[in-house]
Amino acid sequence: MRIDKLLWFLRLAKTRPLAQAMAQDGHMRLNGRRIDRAHHKVATGDVLTVPLGNTVRVIEILALPERRGPASEAQACYRVLDGRAELPVAAPGQQ
Repeated sequence: MRIDKLLWFLRLAKTRPLAQAMAQDGHMRLNGRRIDRAHHKVATGDVLTVPLGNTVRVIEILALPERRGPASEAQACYRVLDGRAELPVAAPGQQ
């Protein structure tokens, strides 16, 4: 599957042209290698590093989606590898 289509199907980009621009900017990495083309192929098991706003997400592709479905369906197709537990600064009972 093309990387731009995958970004759009996984709801990491709002539109397909925006997903194409994200891929062509050269800031994404696929399995540690920089990509700069929207037609780069992605397969199950690949690790994708995507800059999203002020953060960078590292995800592993678990399955290739067949369509741009609801968010729950899209989130089932990948696993976040850089997921840090978000702890509030002033959480009760923690020091």
